[in-house]
Amino acid sequence: MGFVPRLTNIARRRWTSGEVGAPDFGCNRLGGVSAGVSERTVNGYFRRQLADYVEYHRDWWNGVMHIFGIISLFLAAVLPLSAWPVPVFGAPTTAATVAVLPVLVYWLLLDAALGTGILVAAVLLLSVAAMIVSHVPVAGVWSITAALIVIGVIFQVVGHRIFERRQPALRDNPSHLLLGPMFVMAKLFIALGFRQDLAVIFQARPRQARRGPSLDPGKRQSESHSQS
Repeated sequence: MGFVPRLTNIARRRWTSGEVGAPDFGCNRLGGVSAGVSERTVNGYFRRQLADYVEYHRDWWNGVMHIFGIISLFLAAVLPLSAWPVPVFGAPTTAATVAVLPVLVYWLLLDAALGTGILVAAVLLLSVAAMIVSHVPVAGVWSITAALIVIGVIFQVVGHRIFERRQPALRDNPSHLLLGPMFVMAKLFIALGFRQDLAVIFQARPRQARRGPSLDPGKRQSESHSQS
């Protein structure tokens, strides 16, 4: 019977030390073994990248601008490719689907739940692109593509220069080009009450703790004086 008190003492130590939210009697260690090293590595990489991306997108309105901007730019990328039929293993498809598949696999590997959400959104946008291509002449398709690019860039620029007032994350880390959709989907999941594990990353931090150059000349001058 001495085994039960030992388990109780282990649970009490883990609870008071703050390692877990509730006593688990060692179950977390069993789950950690089954999770595997590769899963922890990918998940840790995604969280580090997302935390870095969030630091450039703290302003709420900048986040809204990015939602519309990313949708516009994604649709602009797949729209002209949707007019290019490419048979795969005898099945009719388009160059847009072939081009999107590797990126979807990358997003699914980063986070299965968020990647699945992006997959659903991508299917909807690919369907919209296919509908446009089937009803609009070639010149019209390219005109819509150009307009979507302009609109998407404007949303991004307005979000960073007017609301966030700092340079885009792409200037410091080009890999953030593929992280925007994951950022938007993570915010959607959190708003719907899911993925509270990611909500911690989005919590506001003191402005002085943020990294990256500001667009405010006065702030840049004060930062240079403080560094000197």
